[in-house]
Amino acid sequence: MNAEVRAIKTPAEQDLNAAYTAARAKLPGNGAIADLREAAFQRFNASGLPHRRIEEWKYTDLRALMREAKPLAAPAKAKGEVPLLPGVNAGRIAVVNGRYEPAWSDIKAGAGVELSDVFAFAADQKIYRLGEIPGGDDIAVSLNTAFMTGGVALRVAKGADVERPIEIAHVFADRAAAAMYPRSVVVVEPGARVTLIESFNGPAGIDYQFNSVLELVIGDGAHVDHITIGSDGDKALRVSTLAIKVGARAIYNGFTYTATGAVVRNQIFACFNGKGTQASIGGATLLKGRQHVDNTLVINHAAGSCTSRERFRTVLDGESHGIFQGKIIVEPHAQKTDAKMASHALLLSDEAEADNKPELEIFADDVQCGHGATAGALDGGLKFYLMSRGIPEHEAEALLIQAFIGEAIEEIAHEGLREALLNAAAKWLATREQ
Repeated sequence: MNAEVRAIKTPAEQDLNAAYTAARAKLPGNGAIADLREAAFQRFNASGLPHRRIEEWKYTDLRALMREAKPLAAPAKAKGEVPLLPGVNAGRIAVVNGRYEPAWSDIKAGAGVELSDVFAFAADQKIYRLGEIPGGDDIAVSLNTAFMTGGVALRVAKGADVERPIEIAHVFADRAAAAMYPRSVVVVEPGARVTLIESFNGPAGIDYQFNSVLELVIGDGAHVDHITIGSDGDKALRVSTLAIKVGARAIYNGFTYTATGAVVRNQIFACFNGKGTQASIGGATLLKGRQHVDNTLVINHAAGSCTSRERFRTVLDGESHGIFQGKIIVEPHAQKTDAKMASHALLLSDEAEADNKPELEIFADDVQCGHGATAGALDGGLKFYLMSRGIPEHEAEALLIQAFIGEAIEEIAHEGLREALLNAAAKWLATREQ
């Protein structure tokens, strides 16, 4: 007789099961959305929270890191303020406690730009089918799909050139810990151009939980600059997924900045569906204490003659843990692919840990692909040189760290955003010195 083996569910998994059962009938969306939710939850229920035996999650064991699942966040009770990005004149779309809040926002639909609630946008399946995205079977994505409480749909019309950056500002506005599952969609039609910012904001001292998904569809010949900025509270747990579908001859420049949060995973799933795409995906991460940040990306070259560059830099102090996992896939018909990936980690403490895992899966023969990864301490020779010129040791270290991280941030095209992140990195260095 063969005994059936069943995995024992953790308290967090049990909480999620109970929360879904209680909320299923109240969650927004029509019949098709409800079916999508149910299928996603069954996928999650079969596998449970991701853990170290799942290769893509081996360094971020959510089953161990997520001791309990917080209750769903309630809608915001009153209008509040969205944190500003210094020096950046952006139109802000507020997603508060996991829901689109027009009253908190300071942008309106205008020439070339349309806004709506994500479920209103997705109700017409002929216009857009929610969830048909790269990485849709990822466990965290499935969990978001099951619980998604709201979000915004943004459409940039064909040929439009949106001069003012648009920020999707995720805000947690409660005083007690809760969980949020925002889902947003951005469709940039052929030939359009836009700078998109996605920010995550929450208070210190509260162990709230974020699980967000942004579906980004870029049409043929469009140009998108996309900056993600994490300003999470010191006890926050956040998993953010960016799913990108890119058309032919399009340009996508993405950058992720993370310096806050207790446990953060930034994951990107990108698919280049048309020839001639150019993509640059980078990031800068600054860690201290016992922070844990995981940058994971899967780039699928599904069409030929596409170019991609992935460059990530991480600074680690204290007992922090930084992870970079990057995979480039080149499909058999994606000839003339040019793809290169690099990750560099700077260790400021003997207790810090950096894990770099770049991968290539190449099924075509006419390609130029490569990857590299480094991890090490500050260059003693350069530090000695600066000190020999009369610069104090701590200032010499700060200059070297600024140069290391600044080289990544300098690739941001928008001057205001570039300066804002350089200033944020300088503030991080100041707190480290204290």
